[in-house]
Amino acid sequence: MQRLRDYYLALGYNNPYQWANFASVPMQTLSKPVTASKMGLVTTAAPFKAGAGEQGPGAAYNAAAKFYRVYAGDSQRNDFLGISHVSYDREHTSAEDINSFFPLKALRKAERQLLIGKLSPRYYGLPTNRSQPTTAKQDCPELLALLQEDEVDLAILVAN
Repeated sequence: MQRLRDYYLALGYNNPYQWANFASVPMQTLSKPVTASKMGLVTTAAPFKAGAGEQGPGAAYNAAAKFYRVYAGDSQRNDFLGISHVSYDREHTSAEDINSFFPLKALRKAERQLLIGKLSPRYYGLPTNRSQPTTAKQDCPELLALLQEDEVDLAILVAN
């Protein structure tokens, strides 16, 4: 955590990173079992961005691949999503298996096996903007609107 604080200072933000802290979290108990619920998948993985350089498995950190707005994709398609835009331990980990950071195939299987009621028609992308106000005031309301539009009962966030 100290390394992240130092990194933000080095970027010129004039103050160290402040971790989000909430006295209460707006969660609620499910009104029906998971096996009867519509589930949505929320990810911070990025869709392929043409002209932004290498974005595939094993790619070096690539800030150009970063995205800044909430997006949605078809849950029945096998879209390319990557994590070259985030910092992770590339020495000990690879992004070769998309299921490790975007478990859409596992959720499709869970639906077929009746472990979840239904998979939402879309998956949802949530940016990592480094701005808590942008996340709280722009991104989260946009994401919530999509989840409500698709009548999602519960969502899994896979943050990369």
